Amino acid sequence: MALRRALHFVFKIGDRAKTATFYRDVLGMKVGVSKVKFLKEKSTVLRVCHMFVHFLYPCSPYDGRWSKTMVGFGPEDDHFVVELTYNYGVGEYTLGNDFRVCKVRLNLLKKVKVLCDCVLVSLQGITLQSSKAVSNARRLGWPLTQVAEALYLIPAPGGYPFYLVDKEEPSSDPVQKVCLGVSDLQRSTHYWTTLLGMKIMEKNEEKNTILLGFDDTQCKLELHDVGGPVDHATAFGRIAFSCPKEQLPELEALIKKENHKILTPLVSLDTPGKATVEVVILADPDGHEICFVGDEAFRELSAMDPKGSDLLDKAMAEDKSDEWFAKHNRQKATA
Repeated sequence: MALRRALHFVFKIGDRAKTATFYRDVLGMKVGVSKVKFLKEKSTVLRVCHMFVHFLYPCSPYDGRWSKTMVGFGPEDDHFVVELTYNYGVGEYTLGNDFRVCKVRLNLLKKVKVLCDCVLVSLQGITLQSSKAVSNARRLGWPLTQVAEALYLIPAPGGYPFYLVDKEEPSSDPVQKVCLGVSDLQRSTHYWTTLLGMKIMEKNEEKNTILLGFDDTQCKLELHDVGGPVDHATAFGRIAFSCPKEQLPELEALIKKENHKILTPLVSLDTPGKATVEVVILADPDGHEICFVGDEAFRELSAMDPKGSDLLDKAMAEDKSDEWFAKHNRQKATA
């Protein structure tokens, strides 16, 4: 559907410092926005945006404290980015089988003649095509496991698997694809195409996958039939899209009519000094969280902050949560 676009995917992280090193120094992404927030239990923003289990230690100075950091290869206006959400009181999340593959194209290693697109669809995790990232990982001593020619597995903090492939950087956004596991490919295809308006780009019956998108130039969504129930565990994420503001009520009404889940009914979120953004959060048949926002206002909110990286560094330097929990003989929670 025209005018709809893919925005970002949300990851929950337990180690913010190691995660920052991975995205900035290994993968080479840039920080667009970084904010530390305190949330109250009945906050509208909490219900809409915050996916953590918190208020774990009522006597802790970190109760209700979390941060959001956006990282990517460019502004969210024309790049698919990653949102990293960090809860000061949670040290670890349990991975499920819901999140599969995200592709990125970057620089091609000159000596490589055989490319590895044929194997990417079956790899669980995020795939980046970047010889520079491979070089960065080796230089920084990040563990690399070669799984095919010019293809390496590298773990992100928290266990999210990444795959690094060498390929020529495209003129458009390097992020190519996000893949989600589903239990019934036909049912999920109907939901994402008929109800959400995505187009079928490619089918692979042998691998039980289907590639969807709103536009050829955007990051694509791949659905992969996992052959059984989808387990989101506690590390479940959320994928976000935008559409013209006037389409949001129509989308919500269609989902209601078809008796599918609406996690957060259409709501307006106010940001002091900035535009008010309208948001609706859905769940597909397997429970994948899907956020749609009004495009016009979101473009203002998602503008890159030139101080984003410095703000992240400042927040990490001021984060004494590890010391506090150690002093009180406590461990951060495993959500």
